[in-house]
Amino acid sequence: MMQSNFVDYVKVFLRSGNGGAGSSHFRREKFVEFGGPDGGDGGKGASIILRGSTQHWTLIHLKYRKHIHADNGDCGHGQRRSGKSGEDIILDVPLGTVAKDAETGEILMEITEAGEEKVIAPGGIGGLGNWNFKTATNQAPRYAQPGMPGIEGWFILELKILADVGLVGFPNAGKSTLLSSISAARPKIADYAFTTLEPSVGIVEYRDDRSFVMADIPGIIEGAHEGRGLGLRFLRHIERNSMLLFLVPADSKDIRQEYDILVNELKMYNPELLDKKRILAISKSDMLDEELMSEMEQDLPNIPHIFISSVVGYHMMELKDMIWNELNTD
Repeated sequence: MMQSNFVDYVKVFLRSGNGGAGSSHFRREKFVEFGGPDGGDGGKGASIILRGSTQHWTLIHLKYRKHIHADNGDCGHGQRRSGKSGEDIILDVPLGTVAKDAETGEILMEITEAGEEKVIAPGGIGGLGNWNFKTATNQAPRYAQPGMPGIEGWFILELKILADVGLVGFPNAGKSTLLSSISAARPKIADYAFTTLEPSVGIVEYRDDRSFVMADIPGIIEGAHEGRGLGLRFLRHIERNSMLLFLVPADSKDIRQEYDILVNELKMYNPELLDKKRILAISKSDMLDEELMSEMEQDLPNIPHIFISSVVGYHMMELKDMIWNELNTD
């Protein structure tokens, strides 16, 4: 099977640079018999920094870069000359990247803005040279500080898709078809489950040159919060959406039950997801007549809902209106 270029999870070993040691040098010049201390400070160790980039959509550029080591700072020199600091390493990551401690799982930082820089592995501070310790009672200190060590360890970088609207539904619910019909995104579409193996993002054009971003999240199945199916790999992408558009096909055996299962999976994964605004779209509705739609409405959940068909374009503009209104009301 062809390997996907969409990489949303990498585990990397990072080691920042150690600070350089301070110098315990003494001034030595002709005709100066007892020169004082003039040892310079050590240079700072290089840090490793994450920077938000709009030019990157996945973490594939870090997939095979498992070990990243930054330079140490140089030692101090005589004549109060400081050692050279290590050159920081900047890792460009897509917006929506979350960094975690691989051992504890603690979230360390999140990159959400272009150009935003956060230090994930700070370099060690350089030690002070002996000239810093000269006092009236200690004219010739023979000691200097060692440099502080950097840090090292395994870190996890996860990408969470940033979008206004996240499409939520079981496999083969018509999410990819909907996204391709109202945006320029072209996700893979076929008549079998788990066609979509990676999130797709599309810009949906709206009235008066306005637009919003919609993300097709790969299909969820019952038990996804336990890692079944594509499970936890894609549930995290839903966290980065402003609102959720649930998609259930009209030919489902029980629309209300499918919706409840989807909501429960989100709740079990992260209860805060239920605080997001929700819309229910019943897809593939070109097979229904008005009378049947009216009957089905009696059993639908009490949230904004609409019957649509991406294939024939039924209620597509009305769906956009509904989404736009939900996105722009408190």
